[in-house]
Amino acid sequence: MVERQIAYLAPETTASNVIEIRVPAKPGPLAVMRAVAGDVAMRADFDVDSIADVRLAVEEACTTLAKIAIPGAPLVCRFHTEGDRFVAVAEAISDSPAGPDTDTFSWRVLNTLADTVSTERIPDTDETNLVRIELTKAQAVVTGEQQGWG
Repeated sequence: MVERQIAYLAPETTASNVIEIRVPAKPGPLAVMRAVAGDVAMRADFDVDSIADVRLAVEEACTTLAKIAIPGAPLVCRFHTEGDRFVAVAEAISDSPAGPDTDTFSWRVLNTLADTVSTERIPDTDETNLVRIELTKAQAVVTGEQQGWG
């Protein structure tokens, strides 16, 4: 059942720098998602604070999806950069009719850490849904004065 539904998880971007990670939708493997997200942001030359924000935001998004994922479902994350923006798309299969709860402290933290956060629920034919959370974070703009040049 889950294998058939995974077909919906194909990347929607053709960017050559997309990194896709699949792990069981459980709390344990989420450290991998956090580490890869931080590495992508670091390689894109994000500052230390923005890298920390990216790591925490990805962890919050993945934790949110792991809580509503059906047993045995994978959690899929795709990371890439678009210019000066980091983009993460996390997806899982859920039987929750409403998708993630956006009225929680965790969701507020996620919205504080990322520049944009969106969620989408795509109904399936057998009462399950593909639930997607997409977040972006732009590089911090550093002026010469902030670097001590002026």
